[in-house]
Amino acid sequence: MNEQGDAPFLLVCDHASRKIPASLQGLGLEEEILRRHVACDIGAEQVTLALAERFNAPAVLASYSRLIVDLNRQLHDDSAFARESDGIPIPGNSNLSEHDRQARIQSFFDPYHAAVHAQLQRFTDRDQVPALLSIHSFTPAMNGFQRPWHIGIMWDKDPRIAQPLIARLGDQHGVCVGDNEPYSGAHLNDYTVDVHAEQQGFPCVGVEFRQDLLATAALAQSWATRFGDAIAPILKDPQLYQRRSRA
Repeated sequence: MNEQGDAPFLLVCDHASRKIPASLQGLGLEEEILRRHVACDIGAEQVTLALAERFNAPAVLASYSRLIVDLNRQLHDDSAFARESDGIPIPGNSNLSEHDRQARIQSFFDPYHAAVHAQLQRFTDRDQVPALLSIHSFTPAMNGFQRPWHIGIMWDKDPRIAQPLIARLGDQHGVCVGDNEPYSGAHLNDYTVDVHAEQQGFPCVGVEFRQDLLATAALAQSWATRFGDAIAPILKDPQLYQRRSRA
C-alpha cells in the first residue's frame, strides 16, 4: 500500500491477516480459534496502517494467515508450516504433502516477499538506502507466563535504530520496554528482516506490541502515536541511511 509514499523507509507486517482461503477449509479450525493470536498478530495491521499514514511510508502487509505458511520463517524450519501453535493442533498442517507445501509457497510466501523486494528495489533504483521496520504483536501470556513488556524491540547485529529506540521508549512514562523480549531478533530461522535488510546492510528493526494494548482501534492508534513519537527523530537522521558492513 501507499507505494508512492515519500518516507525513506518501508513498513512490513508479516502477520497482519487471519484470512484463510475457502479452499483450505479453515485448516480444520473453528472460527473462534481463527480469531485468536495463533492466526495473526492482533492489532499489528492497525498499527502499521497508522504509521504508514503518519509518515507517508510505503507498507507491505500480509493478506493471509500465518497458519498457511509463516512469512517470517525460513521454509526449512518446522514452524513455517506449524502443526501446533500455543498448544493448539492445526489439523490442516498435520500431513502436508510436498506438493501442497510448494503450492502454498508459490501462492503466499513468494508473492509477499516479491512485494517486499520490489518496494525496497524502488529505493535502490533511486540510489537510496532504505530502512526496514517490521511490525508485530505478541500475546500477553504464553505457557502460563504473564509478559510484563508493553513493547519489545527485536534486533540482531545492527543497533542503529534499536538502541536509541529502546532508550527513547524507556523515557516515556510508564512504558515497559523489552530489549529482544519476549522474542529475539537473533532467531536463527527468522526471514523477513534477515533476508531483506540485514543481508543488504539496510538499517532495520523489528517491533512487537503486546496485544492487549491494541485491543481496540483507539488503543492501536494510541500506541502507534507513542511509537511514532519515539522513532521519528531517529528516522530523520540522514546519517542512518547508509549500508552497514556485514563484517
